[in-house]
Amino acid sequence: MTILVTGAAGFIGSNFVLDWFKQYSEDVVSLDLLTYAGNRENLSALESNPKHHFVWGNISDSKLVDALLKKYHIRAIIHFAAESHVDRSILSPDDFVQTNILGTYRLLESARLYWQNLNQTLKETFRFIHVSTDEVYGSLSASESAFTEKHRYEPRSPYSSSKAASDLMAHAWFCTYGLPVITTNCSNNYGPYQFPEKLIPLCILNALKGKSLPIYGDGKQIRDWLYVKDHCGAIFKILNNGRIGETYNIGGMNEKTNLEVVQSICDILDQFKPKVDGKSYFDQVTFIKDRPGHDKRYAIDAKKIQSELNWKAQEPFEAGLRKTVLWYLDNQDWVDHIFTGEYQQWIKKQYL
Repeated sequence: MTILVTGAAGFIGSNFVLDWFKQYSEDVVSLDLLTYAGNRENLSALESNPKHHFVWGNISDSKLVDALLKKYHIRAIIHFAAESHVDRSILSPDDFVQTNILGTYRLLESARLYWQNLNQTLKETFRFIHVSTDEVYGSLSASESAFTEKHRYEPRSPYSSSKAASDLMAHAWFCTYGLPVITTNCSNNYGPYQFPEKLIPLCILNALKGKSLPIYGDGKQIRDWLYVKDHCGAIFKILNNGRIGETYNIGGMNEKTNLEVVQSICDILDQFKPKVDGKSYFDQVTFIKDRPGHDKRYAIDAKKIQSELNWKAQEPFEAGLRKTVLWYLDNQDWVDHIFTGEYQQWIKKQYL
């Protein structure tokens, strides 16, 4: 048997596949369209692994997905593939509708038709893990309780609304057709292989290049930070023992303001890559106009996954962030390769 991982060359997907082979011997089909944030190099360590099968393709290509499900006798789909950057969704929402909504719909349909034709034993063990975000819940004030799985959906950006739509479809395919879907909603991930449009890698690399460290508004927006390896571990638990039809929130229990995160990044760089002039990288911080509809705070209540599946985030934020900064310092070739002309154009359009 084999699992199918969509978006496998992206940030979380590639970490999941790499960690999978550290724990399991089961084959993996990695499906990725290799758009701007998908990087085949993320999976280069598996080039000679006969159990890893990389396929370039689109989740919306039903013929391709149907063929892969049958050819490899897929017993589970781990669905990471998504457009995921809020800023990009504001500038170009169409991509988010096409991938997150229509792409997920077509993937669900392929899974449903395949699953319905399995024998009863295989039908009972098949799983569709739909990976989503805490942003579907909207924004919290500083005094409100953290998001639980029962929290009402209140998405406030084209990105989060497209993910909310995909969550609802996944749940509907369970309720209507019986497809064994489990949905996860995670907090902000960080770690190796993250494309530098997100806060942490953007600030690391901008700092090293002597560029400004752009912070929206006053920098007091609060996020719960989850080390990507902890996220992968949670999905392993959910795949193996999660209850079908359920939703599991996955959080790091590390609430930090954006300004605190940038300060910590600068402190680590000051220690491990000090500037020749002796100044702190924090001097490069620049406050820019806040983005439209910027959510004030996200926070995850992860009691359900802790009590049901005995999972809890293991990586303290300070240690995980240090590992992340050092990874970018130690992998300059990877950094150089992803700085394409398209990425530079995006940065100029968004931040300059």
